[in-house]
Amino acid sequence: LVIACPCAMGLATPTAVMAGTGRGAELGILVKTSESLEIAGQIDTIILDKTGTLTRGQPAVTEVVPLAEGWSEEQVLALAASVEAGSEHPLGEAITAAAKARALSLRNVDRFRSSSGKGVSAEVDGKKVSVGSRRYLEGLQVDTSSAESAIAELENQARTVVMLALEGELLGAFGIMDTLKENSVSAVAELHRLGLKVAMLTGDNAKTAQAVANQAGIDEVFADLLPKDKTGQVQALQAAGHKVAMVGDGINDAPALAQADVGIAIGTGTDVAIAAAPIVSISGDLQAVPLAVRLSRKTLRTIKQNLFWAFFYNVILIPAAAAGFLNPMLAAGAMSFSSIFVITNSLRLKRFK
Repeated sequence: LVIACPCAMGLATPTAVMAGTGRGAELGILVKTSESLEIAGQIDTIILDKTGTLTRGQPAVTEVVPLAEGWSEEQVLALAASVEAGSEHPLGEAITAAAKARALSLRNVDRFRSSSGKGVSAEVDGKKVSVGSRRYLEGLQVDTSSAESAIAELENQARTVVMLALEGELLGAFGIMDTLKENSVSAVAELHRLGLKVAMLTGDNAKTAQAVANQAGIDEVFADLLPKDKTGQVQALQAAGHKVAMVGDGINDAPALAQADVGIAIGTGTDVAIAAAPIVSISGDLQAVPLAVRLSRKTLRTIKQNLFWAFFYNVILIPAAAAGFLNPMLAAGAMSFSSIFVITNSLRLKRFK
């Protein structure tokens, strides 16, 4: 009865999980559930959102291209910025910031409307102004064929192209670039060393997305996506039998973070994304993603070691005690040593680097 006390088996998993989550918190990784810590070590595919996750999320306007006769760069930029002033999208904020940097005066707008992930529109002096992706403007029956060469040139330079139309007439285009975060390339390389396939999701056009992916070393790119399409891509990979982790920072990423087997939110992102993900990189550093995977795998190995010892101890010593080879004092000592071994083995996770 003394030797068979199941303390070691009861302690095997919770002590390892507590030590693992505690060490994660020290390293800037908030693990909300023990289940997510377990699954993170079993994933084979990881999906990264582009803007704000892989890149800095602070895009800047690099080119302003007037496409209508009689319109200057300043006029095109001022009109677009007047409409985008009501937008919270990073690309819209980049256009507004560029106009402010040139000290351009913005105009008052009415009937502002935003189409998530596509563009915005409003009325300026009673005329409809639209700013957004090429697909967004074409959906509003704007002819963009005259800008074909300008768009191609910007996209070949890894620029995201945003276009401006007034009353259905194309006025200009903007080349916007968002640079990679400092640790993005090394983080992706570390994920590859862990044997993971790395993909990227973005609403940007395919050429721009591929250029960024090439810089970061991404395996697969899913571009031209609307927010709802991100969840669909996660589901498609899961249907193909993959264990998927999603990494994102924005409101648009929240459904995909919830859909993935493990969602990892960037702590510098939106509250909605942080709430939707069971794992959060508090610092916003992408290096926390491979670190979380490694910590999960180490925790799982520790749990298996603990369980092996607990079962091995019982299998060997219970028959020995039953046969009379152990007196109660030795049995009590062995039982206590078994629990101490499990706890100290779990505490080794505190030295995880």
